[in-house]
Amino acid sequence: MKIFIDADGCPVVDITAATAQKHNIECIIICDTAHVFNKKGAKTITVEKGADSVDFKLVNLIGKDDIAVTQDYGLAAMCLARGARAINQNGLIYNNKNIDELLFSRYVSKKIRMAGGRIKGPSKRTEEQNEQFIKQLEKLINYDSENN
Repeated sequence: MKIFIDADGCPVVDITAATAQKHNIECIIICDTAHVFNKKGAKTITVEKGADSVDFKLVNLIGKDDIAVTQDYGLAAMCLARGARAINQNGLIYNNKNIDELLFSRYVSKKIRMAGGRIKGPSKRTEEQNEQFIKQLEKLINYDSENN
């Protein structure tokens, strides 16, 4: 098992790297040239800037039973299709039951924005969100060890 982080705009890079190191799991941070990451216990792969360049690199590297940390529903869907698991920065575990609804909500939001509408952005990150993320990431890690 490896943990891959879609690090562009990800607020839980440090938490994820520390959790991976605690469990002796390889952690790979993927970002574009606009970001610099040098985290203890994690490998960083930097790709050229470009629409979805990080996403394509991650999905090409991820394998069955690996974990992706991403807030991108499209990337999460591609990871699920490869037999991997995916979680967002707030601890939402993506699965085949919720991904279609999430992709549809993304589509609707994009249509609203393209028509000139506004969608409320996320509120300030809380410690409770960090705790929920850790709890759910641990659940994904332990699920693998309990079922292999």
